[in-house]
Amino acid sequence: MTAYLNALGVICALGRNKQEVARNLFAGDCSGMRSEAGWVAERSLPVAAVRGELAPIPAELTHQSSRNNQLLLEAALQIREDIEQAIQTYGRDRIGVILGTSTSGIHEASSGLAHYIREHQFPADYDYQQQELGAPATFLADWLQLSGPAYVISTACTSSARALMSAQRLLDLGMCDAVLCGGVDSLCKLTLNGFSALEAVSEQRCNPFSANRNGINIGEAAVLFLMSKSAGNSQSIALLGSGASSDAHHISAPEPTGRGALQAMRKALSRAGLQPQQIAYLNLHGTATQHNDAMESLAVTTLFPQGVPCSSTKPMTGHTLGAAGALEAAFCWLSLSADNREHALPPHVWDGQPDPELPALHWVTPTDHLTSIAPRYLMSNSFAFGGNNVSLIIGDAP
Repeated sequence: MTAYLNALGVICALGRNKQEVARNLFAGDCSGMRSEAGWVAERSLPVAAVRGELAPIPAELTHQSSRNNQLLLEAALQIREDIEQAIQTYGRDRIGVILGTSTSGIHEASSGLAHYIREHQFPADYDYQQQELGAPATFLADWLQLSGPAYVISTACTSSARALMSAQRLLDLGMCDAVLCGGVDSLCKLTLNGFSALEAVSEQRCNPFSANRNGINIGEAAVLFLMSKSAGNSQSIALLGSGASSDAHHISAPEPTGRGALQAMRKALSRAGLQPQQIAYLNLHGTATQHNDAMESLAVTTLFPQGVPCSSTKPMTGHTLGAAGALEAAFCWLSLSADNREHALPPHVWDGQPDPELPALHWVTPTDHLTSIAPRYLMSNSFAFGGNNVSLIIGDAP
């Protein structure tokens, strides 16, 4: 069954709606990445934050107030009309909510615990529900009064890619007629200090696949798709295939040959009924760590011996962790959108100095364009701790 991606709401360092995000994405704009002190002691680090005030949590749901849920609300408000139409069409009990996150409301929890240590009591606005991993799905379902399946997947940096896979499964099983799916993650000291302890964070803008790469930057984002069994009124874009694997090589390091990544990509192609040469663009996981980039370049050149246009978009958005899979799937959606009249692709932003130890890849430049002739098929990779790998194929719906 075709899983149509009827609507998209997105907010990240590139912008606060899909028009802004698309414009800055295709321009290769990295201005949202700014160095900030205060996240990690005695270090100033580049972070890709959403700037400005966020929509307030409705008064009746203040016990669920967190920055994570505010980001999610911003994305949901962008497609509120589409959501209401789905509610009228299918009913509140036939719409599911499946999201990916890794931080949830841990920033509020950390602040609450700091207050408890100082004052021996939690602040008045602290509620444990703010930090539960299931909080984003619960909040969205409560706000919209939906009674279909609602849950969160937390598999580190593949969380929201897996949320899209699970949403399609609910449609295939007939458990839902539409699913709100995607991911959300917000900046917090826990993740920045954790990655810093792993010596994985760069003090400069990340530089994926470069000989000079030295680590990741962290960002925040919220992405929400309305996925359904029916094509929308506008151009039809769909999740056509997905593949997952778990090589369980190491708790944090990827399997060096790219075996698990390759398996996920091949599964996605098989489920979409496609051959590698039909993929017009690949959004790489591309974290700019030594091991990830080496592994991914091996996997990509094995699957695409003739090459495929590809790029890592993380220098523009940072690594948005649990939201990354959905965010980069959204970049494929935006590339296919009828609003992308120039048929632009996300360029690969780096210093242009390839690592001679890595197989050469076909980098997207600002002059490269996607064909206007349908059907077009784009792939997006996400890899996570524990050897958790996901590949998605987004394309023109049949």
